[in-house]
Amino acid sequence: MDASGKLYVPDAESIKPNLKRLTDYAHERGIRIVATADDHEPGHRELSSTPDFRETFPEHCMRGTPGAGKISETALSAPVVVEPAPTPREQLTRLLHTRDGDVLIRKHWFDVFTNPNTDVVIEALAPTDVIVYGVALDVCNRYAIEGLLARGIPRIHAVTDATKPIHAEVAEGLLDSWRERGVRLVTTHQVVTGTAAC
Repeated sequence: MDASGKLYVPDAESIKPNLKRLTDYAHERGIRIVATADDHEPGHRELSSTPDFRETFPEHCMRGTPGAGKISETALSAPVVVEPAPTPREQLTRLLHTRDGDVLIRKHWFDVFTNPNTDVVIEALAPTDVIVYGVALDVCNRYAIEGLLARGIPRIHAVTDATKPIHAEVAEGLLDSWRERGVRLVTTHQVVTGTAAC
């Protein structure tokens, strides 16, 4: 999110106000945020000293470092933290149903569905509308949206002015592909004013 970061997404700073508007909107209305976060240690398959910036990346979001934290604009409220280690389905489902607050799914690879507990979260919360925002459009967001499509989530919204890609040249093609498959492309204004057809 910042140019000084170890895996900077170009121009990411410009979307911070929209990230805050969306996060505040959810919290003010009691909408549960399900966030994801890379949680890396040396040796994870995504990390490389010679990264290709598509499947491998420089060290980033290293556990215990400031870079692994959420920025203030996307700060979560009393989150249930879902680690990548397998958790008994009943235990996690009970936790999600008895605890208020947001959900933070940690992952060791950019695809959130490589956390074996992600499907349990989706099954437990049974969302009918999912609004996706944050970075990076062509990596973490891409795998999240593709995974949600594969799981038949009824309405998926991608907030186009609250995300940035690592590779700008692929953004338009990804958005067009998602639109053709039923993903609704919306703006922050549409979401916070209730005109996004959620």
